[in-house]
Amino acid sequence: MISKKYFYSVFILLALVVFSAGGVFAEEAASAPAAPSWDAKFAADTVWVLVTAFLVFFMNLGFGMVETGLCRSKNAVNILSKNVIVFCVTTIFFYFVGFGIMFGSGNSIFGIGGWLLYGADNSPATGDAYKGIFASLNWTGVPLYAKFLFQLVFAGTAATIVSGAVAERIKYFSFFVFSAAMAIVIYPVAGHWIWGGGWLATMKTPFLDFAGSTVVHSIGGWAALMGAILLGPRIGKYTKDGKVNAIPGHDMGMATLGMFVLWFGWFGFNPGSTMAADADAISRVAINTCIAGAVGGVAATFAAYLALGKPDLSMVLNGILAGLVAITAPCNWVTPAGSFIIGLVAGILVVYAVLFFDKIKVDDPVGAISVHLVNGVWGTLSLGLFAANVSGGITGLFYGGGIAQLIAQIKGIVAVGVYVVAVSLICWSIIKAVMGLRVSEDEEREGLDIGEHGMQAYPDFVGTSSIRSIG
Repeated sequence: MISKKYFYSVFILLALVVFSAGGVFAEEAASAPAAPSWDAKFAADTVWVLVTAFLVFFMNLGFGMVETGLCRSKNAVNILSKNVIVFCVTTIFFYFVGFGIMFGSGNSIFGIGGWLLYGADNSPATGDAYKGIFASLNWTGVPLYAKFLFQLVFAGTAATIVSGAVAERIKYFSFFVFSAAMAIVIYPVAGHWIWGGGWLATMKTPFLDFAGSTVVHSIGGWAALMGAILLGPRIGKYTKDGKVNAIPGHDMGMATLGMFVLWFGWFGFNPGSTMAADADAISRVAINTCIAGAVGGVAATFAAYLALGKPDLSMVLNGILAGLVAITAPCNWVTPAGSFIIGLVAGILVVYAVLFFDKIKVDDPVGAISVHLVNGVWGTLSLGLFAANVSGGITGLFYGGGIAQLIAQIKGIVAVGVYVVAVSLICWSIIKAVMGLRVSEDEEREGLDIGEHGMQAYPDFVGTSSIRSIG
């Protein structure tokens, strides 16, 4: 017979075990992290989009360094000032109206809502769950402000491209005004056709541009071409008998460092256009971007050697940038082998494009038109040739997809080109009539640093005072 003493002892022991276990479980429950109220993928996507937007913003430094290095020291302050103010102006006007025109709900030509980011929006809802005025961006599950910032830095890039082609002779405030026009009516309208759900995006075979060979680079390039034509060449660039006088840049080291800043930023520009932390897509886009840029540099080296007898460094730098521009449209839909060929063609194209524009006396101090316009067009076309059914079922001509995608790409190139040329020409012409485009001959000879800003970038080396009397 079990004694009461034994029974009580066992009961107390079991009670202690249960109590201790309960305490352990309670402690574990207390120390375990609470279930997150946010979705981890949503957070990862948002961080990815913001970080890549920061990288693209950093490209402003690269553009400023390349342009400054490839131009003369007497214009360095002016060039740096333009590269600073262009992003400031773009930010203001893209926020006011540009983003709404490009991505707001409206019609197939332009958006008519979402100015100042106002309006219904339930981001990060996607697809049919999204209820708002920015339906063209309902494919990405990040907050509206992240979407805006990412698109803003792209708009700034398009406007910055113009700066290089009009360098060393444009009035500062004339460039200021044209930058506003880019952010209000040139970039957003054409961009709406492609990325904002407009008519090019809704064709039977949609026009495609993953990260902006056309939307960013060709738009900037067409606007730059019109500006360079209306401004005319720099004093002394071409002789009366048609010969080209080289006007070397003052700091190739700065230009080279600027190119590396741009190349680094392109790893935000292209992979960031996934607008999601998609490991497979990011990896594919990144390696395609790197290969095209590298091959473009090598191709430009040999093309410059054949054309000029020397591997001109400025051509090599532009060859790398040309490869990066060209791969920007097809980077998500091609293989590394395709990106190799795209970069190869781009590196050759940019060298002969620079020589061609000099031959027809379109003065482009940094080769911006050859890099961004010519290779923006090439990259957009290459998508219709080399898309390899690696994402979204997009297949180009060389991979058995037929000619439909190539035709769609040609339609988009022509439509955007006609629109941007026409509107840019109107804007440049109005600015020329109202406030003038070009500085005086004396200012141009002395340098725009003194004439436009009253200071010099290198006063200790030039040997004259940077202080200008006022009053």
